[in-house]
Amino acid sequence: MRENNQTGLYDSSFEHDSCGIGFVANLKGRKSHETVANALHMLERMEHRGACGCETNTGDGAGILLQVPHEFFVDECVKIGIKLPAFGEYGVGMLFLPKDEKLKEECKKILSRQVEKLGMTVLGYRAVPTDDSMIGDSAIAVEPAVEQIFVKRAESVKDVETFERKLYVLRNYSTRIVKETLNNEVVNQRFYFASFSSRTIIYKGQLMTAQVKQFYLDLQKPEMVSALAVVHSRFSTNTFPSFKLAQPFRYIAHNGEINTVKGNVNWIRAQEALLTSTVFTKEEIEMLLPICDPGNSDSAHLDNVIELLVLSGRYLPHVMMMLVPEAWDGNESMSEVKHAFYEYHAAMMEPWDGPASISFTNGKIVGATLDRNGLRPSRWCLLDDDTVIMASEVGVIEVDPAKVVTKGRLQPGKMFVADLEQGRIISDEELKNDICTRQPYGEWLKNKIKLSEQPEPQVIYTQPDAAALLKKQQVFGYTSEDLRLILGEIATTAYEPLGSMGIDTPLAILSDQAMHLSAYFKQLFAQVTNPPIDPIRERMVMSLVSYVGGSLNLLDESPYHCRMVELHQPVLTNNDLEKLRQIDDKHFQTKALEITFKADEQPGSLEKALTRICKYASDAVNDGYSIILLTDRKVDSGHTPIPSLLATAAVHHHLIREGQRGKVGIVVECGDAWEVHHFATLIGYGASAINPYLAFETIIGMKRSGELQTELTEEKLTYNFIKAIDNGLLKVFSKMGISTLQSYQGAQIFEALGISSEVIDKYFTNTVSRIGGLSLDGIAKEALIKHQQAYPKVPVPRPKLEVGGIYQWKRRGEFHLFNPQTIHLLQQACRKGDYQVFKKYSNLIDDQSVKAVTLRGLLKFKQTRDSISIDEVEPAANIFKRFATGAMSFGSISHEAHSTLAIAMNRIGGKSNSGEGGEDEIRFERKANGDWERSAIKQVASGRFGVTSYYLANADELQIKMAQGAKPGEGGQLPGHKVDDWIGRVRHSTPGGG
Repeated sequence: MRENNQTGLYDSSFEHDSCGIGFVANLKGRKSHETVANALHMLERMEHRGACGCETNTGDGAGILLQVPHEFFVDECVKIGIKLPAFGEYGVGMLFLPKDEKLKEECKKILSRQVEKLGMTVLGYRAVPTDDSMIGDSAIAVEPAVEQIFVKRAESVKDVETFERKLYVLRNYSTRIVKETLNNEVVNQRFYFASFSSRTIIYKGQLMTAQVKQFYLDLQKPEMVSALAVVHSRFSTNTFPSFKLAQPFRYIAHNGEINTVKGNVNWIRAQEALLTSTVFTKEEIEMLLPICDPGNSDSAHLDNVIELLVLSGRYLPHVMMMLVPEAWDGNESMSEVKHAFYEYHAAMMEPWDGPASISFTNGKIVGATLDRNGLRPSRWCLLDDDTVIMASEVGVIEVDPAKVVTKGRLQPGKMFVADLEQGRIISDEELKNDICTRQPYGEWLKNKIKLSEQPEPQVIYTQPDAAALLKKQQVFGYTSEDLRLILGEIATTAYEPLGSMGIDTPLAILSDQAMHLSAYFKQLFAQVTNPPIDPIRERMVMSLVSYVGGSLNLLDESPYHCRMVELHQPVLTNNDLEKLRQIDDKHFQTKALEITFKADEQPGSLEKALTRICKYASDAVNDGYSIILLTDRKVDSGHTPIPSLLATAAVHHHLIREGQRGKVGIVVECGDAWEVHHFATLIGYGASAINPYLAFETIIGMKRSGELQTELTEEKLTYNFIKAIDNGLLKVFSKMGISTLQSYQGAQIFEALGISSEVIDKYFTNTVSRIGGLSLDGIAKEALIKHQQAYPKVPVPRPKLEVGGIYQWKRRGEFHLFNPQTIHLLQQACRKGDYQVFKKYSNLIDDQSVKAVTLRGLLKFKQTRDSISIDEVEPAANIFKRFATGAMSFGSISHEAHSTLAIAMNRIGGKSNSGEGGEDEIRFERKANGDWERSAIKQVASGRFGVTSYYLANADELQIKMAQGAKPGEGGQLPGHKVDDWIGRVRHSTPGGG
């Protein structure tokens, strides 16, 4: 999560890492240069894990973390007139500065003043000797001046732990003051502490792995000794060069992605107002803020939070268990004490979720852990000379097998720790048993309230009559298609409907229809090196548990920190909502806020309503309410419902900005949630739970009116709806490699298409948005269009729902590129072989100057450029070679269409794409007339469909899909009834099975 630095379509929030990590340590704590040299050798052997750009001598970043080499620094500092005190009585900061001498000196003067202000003494600065002759131009362009600052601890500070906290405060505070004082872009980019500690020091930069030792001359000195060394090689995609984002960070080296980082950082921001500590003064906590720098990477944010929790008094492995927990929910084989630990901390902190292998150290212990899915490899071994080696792959250091005492690999959620003070490896079981029994977490959990165990409420909801129900449905934008294809299907089958079709309808911003606000938000999915999860086969690592209520101080733990309401899933029935309202506990008071605005068609009406709601939300928090219920039930002829997504996001971000979000939970009672995507966006923007009352009323109404011909009871139909939404949410989480609803909540895993930057910045803060679009008044207009259908100015004799036409073309419905007119022209052109008719067809599809459907339809060729000679243009035959068809599976389109595309591409020298659905072997041989039905591009969907050696051998290009598609409910899957004997044979699957 960065301040969205946008250049064209680039957005810094797209940056991801996939890296090489490892450490070398001496289990008995013996310091040597050999440990440093071995770690640097390990780093060099991870060159394949890093990346370089178009310059072969510019890397994405690499570095090494060591214990402070006291003797080395004593000798080096004497040479420049600095006399260091005993080890532990001074701290050393590894400091990046601007190269401009004037700016550098100004930074140092301000920093020195802050050191004195905090009661410490600057012993001096040392320019770190570097050699940049081997690094590339891109790295040189951002290369800082590197110096070390030596600071003597104050007389009043009696122990190293307290000194570490003082250095932490100094680093955060001085960084902020330097940047605020100078207000200079170069200073903002260059001024940075790689480390500031009395225990550890970090040498890192925008370097390739072999360049670390060459660049930092200190590392070549035999006097540079340490008992542990942690290394990291960065592979980053979509990234700009940066010395500061290289790793290791101060406590961790991280291989993986934190997919939920936006939400995690938002929740930390929400907690900042609640922070108090026995080891930090109130003033010091203020000096630490913000905990997470907006310019950081996901790994740096994680390190920031680990540092805060550790220096506040928690044991480092304890912190890792809080932030990257095992899969505990539903794990019946887990011990009671460990289960209680995870359950207790889940009420305090959501998982920082995503594939991760993390090395960690505080200078006294060194260890590693894997995320709950175990999707990053990590192996370790202990040698007979007490050397411990851990790395993200084997072979990084040559090891004589005869010297190996023991070895192993990290398993999902497990932890490996070498304690250099105790001189032993602590097993995962021993370590966690010790941590989990330090407090009576199981006893404390009695303070938690489970909604499922609450008494039945006295309130009974009455089903509205058909006319009243229709009016509600119109107000919230239901269509007859939604009832027939979505709600009816879900309620009777308990599954989200599945279709096989392309999308040829306009983007929401280009549609003439009044769209659901969530249609402007597109889900992101796992990519780069970030694997998705299979929500069916890997269900055991996934969880829908969420919590409602206010949080307490994150830096403490008490019996009351878990005093929250636990929901086993986020879709509340009307009964569940009443249970929540009626909880008889002074700590769980619910404040209902109406999310409607005046239907007066006046500019600014919606904005005024949102301002009112946000103010009332703040007032509710100040009045001690711990649950805010956003409800749109009181809609009438004079009041229009605010889209629940907008209201939720507005309150969520307003409370974050006000420092109040951590004190309250948000529940939504809305009429505009009936599809999985509707629920996903609400949760993604902060809702803990949703009561889709109108969806329930609609299902019951369909049952009573006979629209649903089923013997299922109303209760069973409602249950089916909830089950389908829950499973759909798991599928959505899994596409981004996210395991838990807690992590997804507030994570904003969406890109907005068609919302103005003003609306995004204020109400959907930090959401990716690369085009403009609707203002608040534009959103209000769409809501009013629906409202006027229910409350027309002129009475309608027989009111009915709009047809919709999203999934199937309807005359009065949504526009489709493939409509009766275009399909007719295409059929006529093919039957008659008439190119002129085909041109009429293609013009209707391609010419979107009147009716834009896609973003490309808005593009126009510039007419102002000078023409060039035709001789400078490539021959058509060469251009054709770069043509490729879209990937469409056999089964989603017919054999005739699929093979015709292949023949056409092979005739012109282009490439057709098999899609995920396999390809019949009869197509691999040329026809007698020379035509070839073989697709040059073959797709492999995780080995799911039709993949054989013969299939792979008949490909010029392979596309291996590990994220989009490749699992149920995504690309390549067909409804079971479409999988006939032929399609089943080609896919090597069972006919009739989807």
